[in-house]
Amino acid sequence: MKAKKVIAISLTAVMMLGLLSGCKKDNSNDKATSGTGKEMTIEIVAKGFQHDFWQAVLAGSKKAEQEFKVKTNFVGPEGEGAIATQVEQINNAINKKPSAICLAALDTKAALDALSQAQSQGIPIIGFDSGVPGAPEGAVKANAATDNYAAGELAATKMYEAIKDKVTNPSNVVRIGVVSQEANSDSIVKRTSGFVDKMSSLIGENNSCVEGHDKYNRKSDGAKVIIEVRIPAEVTDNAGKTEALTLLNREDLVAIYGSNEGLNKLGEGKVIAVGFDSGALQIDAIKNKVFYGSVTQDPVSIGYNAVRLAVAAAKGEKVEDVDTGCQWYNSENYNSADIAPCLYQ
Repeated sequence: MKAKKVIAISLTAVMMLGLLSGCKKDNSNDKATSGTGKEMTIEIVAKGFQHDFWQAVLAGSKKAEQEFKVKTNFVGPEGEGAIATQVEQINNAINKKPSAICLAALDTKAALDALSQAQSQGIPIIGFDSGVPGAPEGAVKANAATDNYAAGELAATKMYEAIKDKVTNPSNVVRIGVVSQEANSDSIVKRTSGFVDKMSSLIGENNSCVEGHDKYNRKSDGAKVIIEVRIPAEVTDNAGKTEALTLLNREDLVAIYGSNEGLNKLGEGKVIAVGFDSGALQIDAIKNKVFYGSVTQDPVSIGYNAVRLAVAAAKGEKVEDVDTGCQWYNSENYNSADIAPCLYQ
């Protein structure tokens, strides 16, 4: 049981967690100014602050701050369940009358009044990471984010390569576990649905069914491959650990996917584990082949491109969404020139 708890902690760390796009550098020593001639200021409101992922986003934003010679201010709540705190931070950002705001919304509905206020004051908003889905039309000028649905599909494709023999016409029921930290954030929902949809397609919708959460459930009579999605009632480490343990105790479990960042049940020839993002625990598990592999975003690129788009929007330039990319990494390529800059401890 102790080993299973260690595995669950690793998977919870996975849950609770490309190179920079080529852009021409401005070698001018002059500070950037908005259309009004004032020094340009960019307020950045993230979904969190303390987690290493957000610190990597912060690092990217600081690179852009220096390159484009603007002033940025990066804030975020302590945890991704603190919706009220983030709304207060958005309002504080608006009250500073910045040139633009970069926002990764925890709950767009809760922030609608603030978003409308920013729009009425002519403050352009750039979404990043999960963006601002459902924002008032025209309020968000562009987004800098991972295509999370495609990232989920990539995780499913790589996992399928490892478990194809186990899920093709199995004699007995087999189970693929999915641990998703919540069911509201657009980025998490898409990386979960991308995985579930792609895995269902690869196995065959008549041969698989989805259970565990109403958002994803899909019945298929007689299917011998069960994709079980577990989502905790609250976004905490302990709640996530409980869901991971529930799956790891399934005797028919053949693989498990954690939708955001084991030991005697995970590894080569055992239960196949695929993660998302990085972090010290996950990187170590991949180095030692306890995890089969993981999909990494590029948090530095997310922060960099959010500020880059904000600067352009504040100048009144036309801006478009930027896909900041995702890549697969495992024990063979985690230290390569393409992957290493995208990982964080």
